[in-house]
Amino acid sequence: MYSIILVEDDFMQREILKTMILSIYESIKIYEADSKCDALDIIRGNDINMFLIDIGLKNSSGLDLAMDIRRIAKYEFSQLVFLTTHVDYMLQAFKQTHCYDYILKPYNSNSVQAVLNKLIHREIDTLNIEKDDLDKELVVKIRNSVFIRVKIKDILFIEVIGRDCEVNTISGIYTYNKISLKKILELIDSEYIVQSHKAFAINKDYIFKIEKLDPRLSTIYFNKYSKTALLGYKFKNNIISEFKQVGKYYVN
Repeated sequence: MYSIILVEDDFMQREILKTMILSIYESIKIYEADSKCDALDIIRGNDINMFLIDIGLKNSSGLDLAMDIRRIAKYEFSQLVFLTTHVDYMLQAFKQTHCYDYILKPYNSNSVQAVLNKLIHREIDTLNIEKDDLDKELVVKIRNSVFIRVKIKDILFIEVIGRDCEVNTISGIYTYNKISLKKILELIDSEYIVQSHKAFAINKDYIFKIEKLDPRLSTIYFNKYSKTALLGYKFKNNIISEFKQVGKYYVN
């Protein structure tokens, strides 16, 4: 689950911002802290995707907390946003901590949403690359406020449905809203998931049978899965030649 830590020593301000965030992204996990010490305990014990830090913490500077976060190796380039009543010190903050943005107080829901949308979508794009092919994950945006992780090795095929892409996996079907097939293949970046048709991309490892329908079109069947995909003439050469090499069933 995507997670945020909200470090704000004013309880009411913290509650207002938390309520705004959850009204936009209901599936996000929010950790809360009112001091640098409490925040660091939470940060060191959990995986945090985004840091929202009041630059004017009473007992310690939010800038000092941000510098401590940057010294933790896994958070060196994580998304960090300052909460502030004015922008006078923001240039210093940008230079010292490489923060991504700031949110002005009093909080405005439209401004909060604009900042979070920009950064969360950027984070989701980068979350799709893992250490090796078996660990790669695709973070699927199924609604404005809901995201899920899908193991790329578990994808059977992807089908374009209108402006969305339907991701068929061994554990279920998930619709990635408002994304092109080209974009989703860029995010997946896997040699075994390839485009087979203008509206389909398939996992070559799960193909059970390819059956020719006419000179320009074939049907792709998958192991223990009732739904099928299409193979277009433009994409067939590489897929069929590799398919035949491993001795699988091609019906001409």
